[in-house]
Amino acid sequence: MNSYSRAKNPLERKTPADVLTQMWATSYWKMKALAMALVSIGLLLSQSVSSAAVRIGDHIPDLADFKLEGTVQPLKGKVVLVDFWASWCGPCGASFPVMEKLMAEYGQKGFTIVAVSVDEKTDAMQSFLKKHNVSFSVVRDVEHKLVAAFSAEAMPTSFLIDATGRVRYEHKGFKGEATHKKYLEQIEILLKEKP
Repeated sequence: MNSYSRAKNPLERKTPADVLTQMWATSYWKMKALAMALVSIGLLLSQSVSSAAVRIGDHIPDLADFKLEGTVQPLKGKVVLVDFWASWCGPCGASFPVMEKLMAEYGQKGFTIVAVSVDEKTDAMQSFLKKHNVSFSVVRDVEHKLVAAFSAEAMPTSFLIDATGRVRYEHKGFKGEATHKKYLEQIEILLKEKP
């Protein structure tokens, strides 16, 4: 029997084509199994991340759990605008005077704002705040865990929280007067509901 003929006996030699075919088949199935495992892990991770994201109707997490740089005024029983922003964001600069007007109008009525900077460096945030002097709480999300919890991908993104701590409204971006009007309507609704 030729040493390169198809071997039925495992001790006999196989042709190079047989060896390559066997290697390819084994590698193919291993790679397919690996790919399926990776897809499954990816789906599980995306479900856990998306299920962990704060959504409308959810209670907000305790901000003290998120190593924030700065001080947050007490929020219990207040209607709160949580605004995620960055110093490099043009619309964020336009939103700060509007938020300051909201504080002036509703601050004594049970409303407050927490502006959460996602800037990498404190200096960038401080430079921005020198141009935009505000009376509301401004903190920096040093580890970007709070912004991740809210899944705020665009800057600015803001959330209106009712007096019980539930997320009621979300605003992606800042569209000038249109966003200002929405804030006014929604804050009025939430303040009327206040226990």
